[in-house]
Amino acid sequence: MATIEGRHAVPANPVTTPRATVSHSADYVWALARISLGWIFLWAFLDKTFGWGFATPAERAWINGGSPTTGFLKGTGENALGGFFSGLAGQAWVDWLFMAGLLGVGVALLLGIGMRIAAGAGGLMLVLMWAAELPLANNPFMDDHIVYAIVLAGLALAGAGDTLGLGRWWASTALVRRLPILK
Repeated sequence: MATIEGRHAVPANPVTTPRATVSHSADYVWALARISLGWIFLWAFLDKTFGWGFATPAERAWINGGSPTTGFLKGTGENALGGFFSGLAGQAWVDWLFMAGLLGVGVALLLGIGMRIAAGAGGLMLVLMWAAELPLANNPFMDDHIVYAIVLAGLALAGAGDTLGLGRWWASTALVRRLPILK
C-alpha cells in the first residue's frame, strides 16, 4: 500500500510500469526497428547487385549489366511526375547514387552508426520513390515509403543506434565529436 500525502492508503497499481523500464523496453523496440529497416535497405542492394531472384532476376543484376533503377523508374511514365523520373531511368550516375544509398543506409542502420545521415539519406530516397508513384493507387497520399521515412526520423531522434548497435562508440570517436552531424 502506498500513502498519498499522508491521507489514506491506496493500493499500488500493478499495471503501472516504472518509466525507466518502459524507456529501456522502448530502446529495444527502436533498435529492432532500426535493424529491420537496415536489412530492408541492405537486402535491396544485394538483390539488385547479384540478382538472387527475389525482386531481381539474375539476368537483370547490376553485376550482369542490368540497371537497378530502370525497372522501377520506367514504370512511372504514366504517373504525375513520370516524365521526370522515367528520364532518370538507367543513367549510370543515378544507378550508382541509388545503389550507394541503399548500401550506405543499410550498413549504417544495421551497425547503428551515422544515424542522422542514414535517416536523412534514407528518408530522401523514400520520399523520391513515393513521389515517383504519385498518384498512389490505394491511398490519396500515404504509403509505406512515407511510413518508413517517418520511422527513420524516429530512429535518429531516439538514438536507436545506441542499443544493440555501435552508436555510443561511434559518438565517442574524434571524428564524430568534431563533426556531430555524423552521429
